[in-house]
Amino acid sequence: MRVAVFPGSFDPITIGHFDIVERAVPLFDKIIIAIGQNSQKKYMFSLEQRKEFIKNSFKQFPNVEVDSFEGLTIDYCRSRGVNFILRGLRNPSDFEFEKAIAQTNRELTQDNKIETIFLLTSASKAFISSSIVREIITFGGNYELLVPDAVRV
Repeated sequence: MRVAVFPGSFDPITIGHFDIVERAVPLFDKIIIAIGQNSQKKYMFSLEQRKEFIKNSFKQFPNVEVDSFEGLTIDYCRSRGVNFILRGLRNPSDFEFEKAIAQTNRELTQDNKIETIFLLTSASKAFISSSIVREIITFGGNYELLVPDAVRV
């Protein structure tokens, strides 16, 4: 069974994230959107809110699951028996950052059984990031076009 973990903080999930998952759905038997928790980070939305946003955004996809974890993504993948990590790339700097993480993960999994799969974000969504959305929300701007309907609070 081909299962992929799509890790991130998703604070909040954006239409860029949605784009990646929607395009990956036919490639995998199951996609686990895994919300990583970092005790050092201050989130705009609670873990429960983020889970609900994601569940409601992907309710039409029966092979998409939502979960959360603490620690290294690679350890979470091992605990779930997952062989693929799904990542979206918006620009060249994303690629350099994600490439370093993917190479590190390969070193940490000496048996090389976990592969990172990169999908390019659609050009019309490549400028969107959760941090930009949070900034717009903070200052009362119109963020609704940048997030799935489920996030519109």
